[in-house]
Amino acid sequence: MRVVCPHCKSVNNVPQKDSYTKANCGKCKESLLDTKPIELTTVNFDEVIVNSDIAVIVDFWAPWCGPCKMMAPNFEKSAKNFPLKVLYAKVNTENEQNLGARFGIRSIPTIIVFKNAKEVHRVSGALDESAINKLSAQFI
Repeated sequence: MRVVCPHCKSVNNVPQKDSYTKANCGKCKESLLDTKPIELTTVNFDEVIVNSDIAVIVDFWAPWCGPCKMMAPNFEKSAKNFPLKVLYAKVNTENEQNLGARFGIRSIPTIIVFKNAKEVHRVSGALDESAINKLSAQFI
C-alpha cells in the first residue's frame, strides 16, 4: 500500500499488515509510524490525498477557534491509535483560505475523511477522542 511520509511527504510502498513494529521512509529514513498530524497546504494537499492508500482524516481549523483548540489534543491522541492505518492531517483555514473555500468549509472545526482521493465523510463541530476513534475505525 502507498503511504505518505509524515516528515518529508514522499510516497512509500509498505506491505499491508495488522500491526507494525518498524517502518521507515525510504527517502528521509524517519519513522512512518509517527502519528503526529501533518500540516497540509495548497502546495501539498492534493499530492498527499491522491498518494495515500489509507484514509486521510483532515481537521479544518483556525487558531482563533475555541472549539478547534479544545479538539486538537483529542485529534492527536486519536492519531496514536492508528499508525499506518489512517493518516491524520490538519489544514489551518486562516492560512489556507483557498482550501477552506474549495471544500466549502462553513464552520470549524470540520473533519473530512478522504479515501481513494475522494471525500467520503464529513462532520462539523468539536469531537472527543472516542468519537474521533470511532470515526477513524470506520475507514480502515
